[in-house]
Amino acid sequence: MPKLGTSHKNLDAKVYGRLKAMILERKLLPGEKIPQEKLAQDLGISRTPLVGALKYLEKENLVQSIPRRGFFVRLFSKQEMISIFELREVLEGLAARRAALNISDKEIELLTNFFEPFRHLPGITDIKAYAKEDRRFHNFILDIGAKEFLKSILETYNVIIYSYQVASSEGLVQSPNESIQDHLAIIDAVSRRDGESAENLMRTHLRKSIDILRMNLVEPAAKPQIPNAKRVQRMRTTISGIGWNLRAKNA
Repeated sequence: MPKLGTSHKNLDAKVYGRLKAMILERKLLPGEKIPQEKLAQDLGISRTPLVGALKYLEKENLVQSIPRRGFFVRLFSKQEMISIFELREVLEGLAARRAALNISDKEIELLTNFFEPFRHLPGITDIKAYAKEDRRFHNFILDIGAKEFLKSILETYNVIIYSYQVASSEGLVQSPNESIQDHLAIIDAVSRRDGESAENLMRTHLRKSIDILRMNLVEPAAKPQIPNAKRVQRMRTTISGIGWNLRAKNA
């Protein structure tokens, strides 16, 4: 792991960014204790900026502090995950529509290459590689379609990062052998610049994850959690009503 160094400018921000990326990339897994001493050593820093970054991530509900035990990567309940995916359905559906309307010829060329190693397999067995491609694909759509205000909402509330914090299957809710067909259909719609189809397909794709989560609402014994009901409500309040305004702006 590249060391950040004790004299690095904006060290706190660098440590925060590195830890956040490690959570998104599942190098630090949901429910896992964060090894502070090892991380500080690997990054070439003292524990002071590391603890500062962890406290900031705690405010974002990506980690939680348990007294006398340390910091842990946040493990979301299935009900919380349902709320997260409901938000993602609305926002990412709109992003897919906007991506279809704004995508360039060069971006279409890049988009059509996604999932190429998996397209003709009789069955996808490398779940880790597929999950990485899944994250790249959804982030690519967001980079094109979620500019300005919409992207700010997604980043402020960590909607995408939260949604990959499923405890099993490399952060995936759906089976790769099922979801790849959805992904390819979305790629086709965006490449054809069909905004309506792109939005409908993306929303249907994410709604399938919601349905799966609802079918499995029996929770295992959970570790202590940070209550976030108020945060989810704030997210819903912020997002409520803006979807149609943003869609009308880009109609």
